[in-house]
Amino acid sequence: MITKIGKSARQFGPAAATVALSMGCLPAMAADAAPAAIDTGDTAWMLISTGLVLMMTIPGLALFYAGMVRKKNVLATLMQSFSICCIMTVVWMVLGYSLTFTSGNAFIGGLSRVMLNGVGAGISKGSDVAFTMAAGTPAATTMTIPESVWMTFQMTFAIITPALITGAFAERMKFSALCVFTILWSLIVYVPVAHWVWGPDGWVASKIGAIDFAGGTVVHINAGIAGLVAALVIGRRKGYGEEDLSPYNLTYAIIGASLLWVGWFGFNAGSAVGANGRAGMAMATTQIAAAAAGVSWMCAEWMKTGKPTVLGIISGAVGGLVAITPAAGFVLPGGALMIGLAAGLICFWGATGLKHMMGYDDSLDAFGVHGIGGIVGALLTGVFAYGPLSATDASPEGISGSFSQFVAQAESVGITIAWCAVLTFILLKLIDLTIGLRVTRDEEMEGLDMSLHGERINS
Repeated sequence: MITKIGKSARQFGPAAATVALSMGCLPAMAADAAPAAIDTGDTAWMLISTGLVLMMTIPGLALFYAGMVRKKNVLATLMQSFSICCIMTVVWMVLGYSLTFTSGNAFIGGLSRVMLNGVGAGISKGSDVAFTMAAGTPAATTMTIPESVWMTFQMTFAIITPALITGAFAERMKFSALCVFTILWSLIVYVPVAHWVWGPDGWVASKIGAIDFAGGTVVHINAGIAGLVAALVIGRRKGYGEEDLSPYNLTYAIIGASLLWVGWFGFNAGSAVGANGRAGMAMATTQIAAAAAGVSWMCAEWMKTGKPTVLGIISGAVGGLVAITPAAGFVLPGGALMIGLAAGLICFWGATGLKHMMGYDDSLDAFGVHGIGGIVGALLTGVFAYGPLSATDASPEGISGSFSQFVAQAESVGITIAWCAVLTFILLKLIDLTIGLRVTRDEEMEGLDMSLHGERINS
């Protein structure tokens, strides 16, 4: 007998985006039934989605960020994204996955999946069986994909989140400090928030009722706020506001942004955890919001400066992708259009007016795009959510936009901001007191490619 994943487990986002493993044992078997089999169509889509999301970091984000720094820091910037991919793969495998997606308490998960203990235990003679998980709803259900695929899919989320932060302190952080910060921040900041929102007993989803389809709070607000704190703690680049700090190669940046856009279909549509209608709607809303935000940023910049720029339109499109992330599986195309238009305008203000007014050096607009875009998207999810998209047998009305839902979204945004800001500040200060955060003035002037890695671009 094949057991399909129940609708109730899909209500709050990625069927497992509000789902998490409740077991510390082998895939569950009903007492009187054969093991549940995987769905090959769902599994195929999730394998593709996992590859797409990984592509968002390497090479997507790596090229996007590298194209916006000066020539002497291009390799170091690429190195940051690539090394974080390697580091976070190990951290997620050893501890992060278990602490996020197993039952523990409302604050943090358990240790039943440390070192991926038990993952793959259901594979026998070339076949695989589904595994039991607890959802953010009361009902327990069964995944239709192998646990190994779910684990790796979520690993790609854990990889891109700290990589996004690097845009805020580009061209001035020590590589050793980056490595330490990545490990500590992912376990102390990212994992708890992911568990609160998506875990089986996480309190933000179960107590507050906030929804986050694919990571508006967990990924983007988390990364954006951490980036802002890092930019303030580390300080501005030498010559900021006085010297020419213009991008080395916007061709790299537009290629990177394009890869991010394509990869985002895995990020959002993949968070439906199946090849189904909700995945199709999430793909449509993702495309619409990105395009709308690109247009609104371009028009705002055109009106302000008299010229639309490549950097502007790609930044706007990424802002739209960020903003639709928490809403993608909850809103219809009309709502996606409004979210995208709003995100483009507000992120433009955040990346230009707010940054210059406050005087902080968010080098590549990690806060201006991801932090502000994530906040806009999370709040507007509470406005434009369309009930039937999240309807279940237990909740036939689903989750619709309302004042109470908007308040729940605002609470989750505030909690994420407060948690991330305080813990990120403490971690950065501790690292600064021990091994130091910032390169020396001479190293910064020489460029991180040579001073930190002993390499340079010759052409």
